[in-house]
Amino acid sequence: MHKGGSSAHVAGAQRIRALRRSFFLALCLSAAAATAQPADSTLNRRDATAWLNKIHKAAQRENYVGTLIYQRGSVMHASRIQHYSDLVHNEFERLETLDGKPREVLRQNDVVHSLIPEAKLVVVEKQEAKDRFPALLATNKNDVLDLYDMRKMPAERVAGMECEVFALEPHDTARYAVRLWAEKNSGLLMRAQTIGDGGKVLEQVAFSQVQIGVPSEKQRILGAIKNSSNWNHYEVTYQPTNIADEGWSIAVPLKGFQKIREVRRPLGELRTPNPGNARGQVFEVLQVVYSDGLTGLSVFIEPVSEQRARREGVAALGATQVVVRRVADFWITVVGEVPAGTVRQFATAVEYRPPKTVH
Repeated sequence: MHKGGSSAHVAGAQRIRALRRSFFLALCLSAAAATAQPADSTLNRRDATAWLNKIHKAAQRENYVGTLIYQRGSVMHASRIQHYSDLVHNEFERLETLDGKPREVLRQNDVVHSLIPEAKLVVVEKQEAKDRFPALLATNKNDVLDLYDMRKMPAERVAGMECEVFALEPHDTARYAVRLWAEKNSGLLMRAQTIGDGGKVLEQVAFSQVQIGVPSEKQRILGAIKNSSNWNHYEVTYQPTNIADEGWSIAVPLKGFQKIREVRRPLGELRTPNPGNARGQVFEVLQVVYSDGLTGLSVFIEPVSEQRARREGVAALGATQVVVRRVADFWITVVGEVPAGTVRQFATAVEYRPPKTVH
C-alpha cells in the first residue's frame, strides 16, 4: 500500500509540475506574442500626415534650448542648441559643439554663419534644406507616405518628456526605416533613429536635456553675428545650373527620389584669406540633390585634378554610404543616408557625353 500510495503521490506531483510548466509556457508565449505584436497600429494617411507636419513645424516654431547627442556608427558627439521663433516665424538658432574644437553655428532664417574661432573665420552660406534635427521633412510634399508606412508604437519618455513614438517603415529596400519620438504636446522631435537590417540602429540623434517654451533670446544670437563681423569672412555661393548643358545625365534608378536642387558650388579646404588669394583655395563642383522627402543623397561631379588625390571605392559610417567612381576626366561621388545599394545604383546611373562645341 505504501509503495502504491507513493507511486500515486509521485504521479500526482509530476502532473502538477507538468501543469505548472504548461501554465508558465502559456504565459511566456502570451508575453512573446504581446512583444511581437505591441499595441501599435498603422496610422491612416490623414493622421500620419498631421503628425509629420506637426513634428516638422514644431522644430521651426517652438522656442527650445537643450543638449543634443549624435551617434553615427561608433562616433558620438554632443552639441548645445538654442532655437527661437517670432510671431511671423523668423527663426534664430545657435548650435555650439561641446567636444572637440570649439565651433559655433549661428542661423537667422536660411542664412548660416559658421564660426571657426582659432582662424577668426566666419563661413557664410544660405541653406535651403530644413530637414536637420529636430526638423524632419526635406520637402513640403506629402508623398513621403507613398514610400513609407507610419505606425504608432507604445509611448515612451525621452529627456524627461512624455513622447509619442512612431515607426516609418519603407515599402522597399532603397531606404532605411526610421523611428521617431515626438513630445506629446508640442510635437518637438526628441529622438530620431535610422534603422538598418535586423533592427540595428545605424545612426541616432536625441535630446539628453531640453526645455520647451522658453523666453526668446534672439538678440543674443543677433549680437553674436554682429560681434563676428570683424573676423575674416568667406561666403559660400551656390550657382543654379543645369548639368545637362555640360553633358551630364542621371536617370533616377529608384522610385520615390526626386531631384530638388542642381547647383555649382565650392568644395575644398577653406583657409583664412590672404592677399595673394582672397578666397582661399577652392574647387568648384556640380552637386545634384535628391530626396524622397524624408532622406536623401547628393551626387557630386568634379574634374580630375592633381591637387586633389582621389580614387575609386566605397565607404560607410553609420547610415551614411559613399561611392566614388571615375567617369571620363571626372570624379563622381555619391553620398547619402541610404543603403549601399541605393548609392551604388545612383553612381552607376551617372552618364557623360561631351557637349558639342558651337563654332
